[in-house]
Amino acid sequence: MLNNETKFTRTRIAPTPSGYLHLGNALSFALTAAIARKTGAKILLRIDDLDQQRVNHLYVQDIFDTLNFLEIPWDEGPRNVIEYHDEWSQLHRMDMYDDALQQLAEQRGVFACKCSRSQLQGDSYPGNCINKSLPLDTPETAWRLYTDDRPIDLKTLTDGITTIRLPETMKNFVVKKKDNFPAYQLASIVDDLHFGVDLVIRGEDLFPSTLAQLFLADVLGVTAFANTTFHHHPLLMEDDDKKLSKSAGSTSIKYLREQGRTAAEVYQNIVSMLGILTPVRSFKELEQLL
Repeated sequence: MLNNETKFTRTRIAPTPSGYLHLGNALSFALTAAIARKTGAKILLRIDDLDQQRVNHLYVQDIFDTLNFLEIPWDEGPRNVIEYHDEWSQLHRMDMYDDALQQLAEQRGVFACKCSRSQLQGDSYPGNCINKSLPLDTPETAWRLYTDDRPIDLKTLTDGITTIRLPETMKNFVVKKKDNFPAYQLASIVDDLHFGVDLVIRGEDLFPSTLAQLFLADVLGVTAFANTTFHHHPLLMEDDDKKLSKSAGSTSIKYLREQGRTAAEVYQNIVSMLGILTPVRSFKELEQLL
């Protein structure tokens, strides 16, 4: 249960338009809306579209269709595809991402890495390029962050502040991709600081990303990000214990909507998958369980 006295300024819903949204996305959106309303936070819609090779206008439209179908409100951000494209795409904030990358370069906090995917098999970076001193402007290279074992303070919604260290899978993580676009970890920090986000609600699969972002914020010296509160919710799983993936399949909101399912039925499906027996037909009813 949340403390009724807990208050925040702003949280965000931050989908990626790389596929049709599914029940797991709906859970995250609904929890964000419920916690926001309970804590007084405004909701920002931020569409993470820096992976331009995977962006599809049909997937962008699906974001608005899904939020409207589920009657999930947002206070700031685009209201339609045109506003997203003209004003809110991350492409409009490239200068801010580049400034952060330039700061890392000037601090000598990054190194160039030209490893291919086949050379990076496994969950952890093997350190192939860390001592090669490749120039940062070498073509077809990514920028990786020099990481160490410094403690990271993590502020959570339910457990307060805990101290933890960067997991092995996030050692020397990428901050600039080979296509010269900023990586997710860096862009997410810059965006959250730019919009004044102080509450982040995300799936527990993104827990390593939370630690990476807190580590990077410390390197950049942006202390405001360290005060962000995080909440990592359980994932909805398929029958074979795999997390849901974006598709036009039976768990996509688009499919369920086209099959005539109501928003109330979708909400009930979500909470049933979580093992919750209390009937829930909207994010407002979900709020009552928090």
